[in-house]
Amino acid sequence: MNSIELQHVLPAVFAGRDAISSDVWHQSIALQRGETYLIEAASGTGKSSLCSYIYGYRKDYEGIICFDRKNIRNLTANRWVEIRRTSISMLFQELRLFPELTAWENVQIKNSLTAHKQSREIKEWFAQLGIADKMQTPVARMSFGQQQRVALIRALCQPFDFIFLDEPVSHLDRENGCIMSRILTEEASRQGAGIVVTSIGRRLELDYTKTWKL
Repeated sequence: MNSIELQHVLPAVFAGRDAISSDVWHQSIALQRGETYLIEAASGTGKSSLCSYIYGYRKDYEGIICFDRKNIRNLTANRWVEIRRTSISMLFQELRLFPELTAWENVQIKNSLTAHKQSREIKEWFAQLGIADKMQTPVARMSFGQQQRVALIRALCQPFDFIFLDEPVSHLDRENGCIMSRILTEEASRQGAGIVVTSIGRRLELDYTKTWKL
């Protein structure tokens, strides 16, 4: 996948509003593979909804979203499975980890489906992010910041053309945020992938191609 296009997209819940000032909603924009984008937003303006629309989890929007000029509303269930396995990786704001499983088990669920990374690579990421001692800890017993780091590792355990990260550093200190940025940049560069980050305040320190105000 080389491009994601949004053509006058608007959450259905916003449809009755008289005026919307946004660089994204009701505009025509395109995300290109290999570029890095920041979407800045205030709380409640729909950034998490946008991620869910693009990932195909929700369809309650007006307008058109296209992958390589193909309307995603026409994609079959099997095609969505393939896209989520090989083309789009997503780190949701709420993380969607399994709390009863360990950090390692959460990551291995994804990697067992994709066979994308070797165990030594994954363990190295745990070490770099300062959570090597938490690999066998149930996620429910980890802080939210630690869970964010686990969710990043899981998101990287698949091939992707685009990776979306919804408020990925909301609970991280600057040092861990910088480590996350470095790991993410290295992996996206290796795959020639696009990066899309959303933020309502703190942001990943990346070299952004373009910033939009939601």
